[in-house]
Amino acid sequence: MAIDLNIEEGRIRLLELLKSLSFQRREIILASGRRSNFYIDCKQTALMPEGLYLIGNIFLYMIDEIGEKIDGVAGVTLGGDPLVCATSYASYVVGKNIPALIIRKELKGHGTEVYVEGKKNVPENAKVVILEDVVTTGGSTLKACDRVRQEGLNVAYIMCIVEREEGGKENIEAAGYRLYSIFRKRDFISE
Repeated sequence: MAIDLNIEEGRIRLLELLKSLSFQRREIILASGRRSNFYIDCKQTALMPEGLYLIGNIFLYMIDEIGEKIDGVAGVTLGGDPLVCATSYASYVVGKNIPALIIRKELKGHGTEVYVEGKKNVPENAKVVILEDVVTTGGSTLKACDRVRQEGLNVAYIMCIVEREEGGKENIEAAGYRLYSIFRKRDFISE
């Protein structure tokens, strides 16, 4: 079964949605602590049906293009939740069955007390792809990689919707990981 989506047309439509629903020109302080004159709130796009469909299928297409065997997709709650669920669902539709994993920011003091939820759905030492909405400096991404490794899983590589071109790719690669993005800052802002 193949994805029922022309990927290039899907990328164009996803960019349109991100520009209309997620992109904001305003002063903001980012998770990295940096100030920025623009913000891309990918959740606004990822939480609507068309956005979920496009994101899940585009990420799945990218995973297929890279061609490495992976056992799951993982994302940090809250921004990563719709990304991993959309990608996992898209994989099921085409018969690939890639489980979704949710990475907690902090451990809860009760219950299973694990950083990664859904671990029972992947084999021991599973290779997972970290899915991110926006990468700026890579700090949050590298913390997610640490959480995944603490749980006995391996990071195959990282994918994001938007790479802000502010050192994140370089920091991630310096830590020994690969980063692939659907879009970059230049797709939103021409300098």
